[in-house]
Amino acid sequence: MKACVLYSGGKDSSLMGYILNQLGFDVELVTANFGVYDSYIPASKSAESIGLKHRVLNLDISILEKAVDMILEDGFPNEGIKYLHEAVVEEVANHYDLVADGTRRDDKTPKLNRNQIRSLEDRKDVQYMNLDSFGYKTIKYLVGNLFELKHEKSNKDTSSDYEVEIRLLIDQKGGNSSEIFPEHYQTNVVGLK
Repeated sequence: MKACVLYSGGKDSSLMGYILNQLGFDVELVTANFGVYDSYIPASKSAESIGLKHRVLNLDISILEKAVDMILEDGFPNEGIKYLHEAVVEEVANHYDLVADGTRRDDKTPKLNRNQIRSLEDRKDVQYMNLDSFGYKTIKYLVGNLFELKHEKSNKDTSSDYEVEIRLLIDQKGGNSSEIFPEHYQTNVVGLK
């Protein structure tokens, strides 16, 4: 069965890819890109380090532009990122038997709710999985035993999540992305233990 994991190169999506691979799925780690910046490069390196296939999904910039407009209007990123994630999930569901991501119980956004998951599965005839029953402590324990990790300040050259291209497009439109997104650190997977 062909499985897609929406992939940032971080610990959560790497764990999901690893689990599905161990269960015998034909796993492809997929990173969305909208053509603003080659933000998929860190994810590609992480995928290679754990021996899983990686694919860049090139999507129309209009999806990113709508998300950025929502963020600028709200002054807060949640709804725009949620919109973007839902658009990406809808697209990959056209090409895979199973769609997965690394969202977990403690995540607020982007995250599909139960009704959205049921609708996706029914409309697209796919299966959907995430890490919803896993909390932070469990994820930390599992990835600490499976992966070599690198913890560093998030920026455009170390991250492959949606935020990279969102920030760049906000700044290109004359906004100030650092007023909307706080400085933070992320954990990237750099190999298997």
